[in-house]
Amino acid sequence: MLDRLGMETMQAGDPCQAGQPSEVTPSTSFHTQPILNSPYEIPRQHWELDKEGQPTGRICQSRRHFTFITPIPKPKKREASQREFIFHEKAPALETEDQNYNLERLIGSLRARVNSWRAITDPAQWRVTGETARLLRHWRRQMPSHSGFHPFFCQVEAVETVIWLTEVAPKMGKTGRSFLDHLAAANQQANSGLSRLALKLATGAGKTTVMAMIIAWQTVNAVRHPGSQRFSRGFLVVTPGITIRDRLRVLQPNDPDSYYQSRDLAPPDMVRDLDRAKIVITNYHAFLPRETLTVSKGGRALLQGRGPQVTTHESDGQMLQRVMPELMSMKNILVLNDEAHHCYREKPAEENEEDPLKGEEKKEADKNQEAARVWVSGLETVQENLGVGRVIDLSATPFFLRGSGYAEGTLFPWTVSDFSLMDAIECGIVKLPRVPVADNIPSGEMPRFRNLWDHIGKKMPKKGRGRALHWIL
Repeated sequence: MLDRLGMETMQAGDPCQAGQPSEVTPSTSFHTQPILNSPYEIPRQHWELDKEGQPTGRICQSRRHFTFITPIPKPKKREASQREFIFHEKAPALETEDQNYNLERLIGSLRARVNSWRAITDPAQWRVTGETARLLRHWRRQMPSHSGFHPFFCQVEAVETVIWLTEVAPKMGKTGRSFLDHLAAANQQANSGLSRLALKLATGAGKTTVMAMIIAWQTVNAVRHPGSQRFSRGFLVVTPGITIRDRLRVLQPNDPDSYYQSRDLAPPDMVRDLDRAKIVITNYHAFLPRETLTVSKGGRALLQGRGPQVTTHESDGQMLQRVMPELMSMKNILVLNDEAHHCYREKPAEENEEDPLKGEEKKEADKNQEAARVWVSGLETVQENLGVGRVIDLSATPFFLRGSGYAEGTLFPWTVSDFSLMDAIECGIVKLPRVPVADNIPSGEMPRFRNLWDHIGKKMPKKGRGRALHWIL
């Protein structure tokens, strides 16, 4: 079922790229007028890209099809004008790995299923709770005539995908089971003991709003259906640093700038239910066990004597009590990982697919590996002691980093939705990026700026020229 749906989506989802006939509009204005779609509606057009990842000037009358690609700048040693930016470049290692679980078909067919489900006009046929149906109608409402916040389509689609997999798929027999089985297999191999979903959203597309929408959906349902295991009102939000952690305080219902009211993310009567949510926002460094007793090396030896080794670090229970005391009485906690590409379990050494690293590359890989180990080990500790219902990853680049043991840049196999950088540009959500050009790249016998003074010396003002020369030298 999944393979057949995937092929249908590949053929019908992007006629320009699949080689099917399609209506195209000639244009040469991509760099001056890149916006084609409204950010509040499903994308209906996209710029065609050539094999080098550059816009051809042709506009395809369809939504961009998801392909297994990564937006990255061109190699540093390649001469390019500032406009030349590779929006989609296939990483060779990603095309043949079994670990990828054929994500093009998975995400394409899942997107098609969610589109069909969204098109159903009768809420009674949505197969969701009444509370979820009200929230969906609230988020999908037409743009208001007055000024005010309205969630982007990509934000609604990301949350819809999670809702579909949580509430709808289990009721759809073999069709829904094919998706759930894929995710279970992917997590069993890479995240034993944790159930993870990854939402890929371009930087600037509003991941914090998506988190708030997920918290609202889960909390309202948990409060009004306390016996259901699908919902929770306990949330652990994990970030890679203190700055991001402080920015996410808007997820707290009692914060002065809380998103639930300022961005109208729930009907007024449901906002009151959100006060019962328990939300802990922390950075992954907090999972590191701390010393409970400060003692010198000599003092430690004296205390130990001939007995067993003296333990002065926190136990798992003490660490959890320090990091998330509000959640210690909760079960079925929902975890939200911000910038989740820093969180993964490295592949066993005997299965390592990376080439041997040296020097700075090895230092970078070791740093990535240690950060990922601390993060995912912390979540495993929460699961073992309290219980984690699901982990939802949010990132613009949910890829394995160098040092993971996987081919660098491999997309997380539990990724279920995608809204790429190019999609965000075409919808006017983010600006067209400009990549600096390295003008000192050698293109002849001598680097362009090797003898800089020979080119600018005579143009410098006479007064202070000697001082300027002194500083340059």
